[in-house]
Amino acid sequence: MDLIVKDVPETKYAQLQDTGIRDFLIAGELFYPPEAINFTVAQQRLYYDSYCAHFRKSRPFGVGVEDFQLGSIACRRYTPQAANATKLLYLHGGGFVVGGLESHDDICAELAAGTDLETVAVQYRLAPENPFPAALEDCWTVLQHMTAGGLPVIVAGDSAGGNLAAALCLKAQGLKLREAIKGQVLIYPGLGGDTTKGSYLTQVSAPGLSTADVLYYRDIYQGHGHPLAEPLKAESHVGLPPAFLVAAALDPLSDDCEAYASKLKACGVAAEVRHEPDLVHAFLRARHMSIAAARSFAEIIAAIRRFAA
Repeated sequence: MDLIVKDVPETKYAQLQDTGIRDFLIAGELFYPPEAINFTVAQQRLYYDSYCAHFRKSRPFGVGVEDFQLGSIACRRYTPQAANATKLLYLHGGGFVVGGLESHDDICAELAAGTDLETVAVQYRLAPENPFPAALEDCWTVLQHMTAGGLPVIVAGDSAGGNLAAALCLKAQGLKLREAIKGQVLIYPGLGGDTTKGSYLTQVSAPGLSTADVLYYRDIYQGHGHPLAEPLKAESHVGLPPAFLVAAALDPLSDDCEAYASKLKACGVAAEVRHEPDLVHAFLRARHMSIAAARSFAEIIAAIRRFAA
């Protein structure tokens, strides 16, 4: 299948303050065009695979990597040289439609190295072939495996993965398993915010992710209105694990972070939001190109380490 690649004018993102983010967005468009949602799902996945491969970095020295299966679920374990007793479950982004073990391999390896935590990634089932709650069920199976015997875990993820991480904490609410979850790290997550106001309007055409993209992924996931698909709609957030959320200002999902943190705090749950005024959705891939993205990634690692302490 041939993919169409168009040149991107160097002046397209001239208004952005961070030159590294400008370079990231220009390079990214060469592999994953802004209109990708108009292509077939198969084409979207090819585009995304090439996009991720372009930005992928080598794994840090000393991180062991092992692929394994939990039934039909493919997983990958990253083991640092000095592993802490706590483990990290990391769930990849991609709108529930694209991504897998390869798309976030370098991110997971760097998280393992930076946190000293054994990190497990999950190749959960994707929509539209497997709509809600298939992805969540796969992640829940892995979480149950990781917490067997009460072993402590931190759940984390970016974008759709941040949604799944939050949903896991809600699903564990009131269960014995909840005691094993020491924290949740939600990186530019989509949590089911009101798409008719706030950042969904001010960032309607944001670079990297538009409000139209958000609506497309919401509809293809088919969980609209369900609290485990849209955690902001849950009736109660009492007793959830403490949260660290990262909001990129140039992202329609930005307000979801503050709204969710407010709900958590109102229920007595510790929640911190890190606001990134110059960053865009998917900025984790720019952590080696942008000083602001690198600083944010370092703060994510620090937050995970605090939860693990």
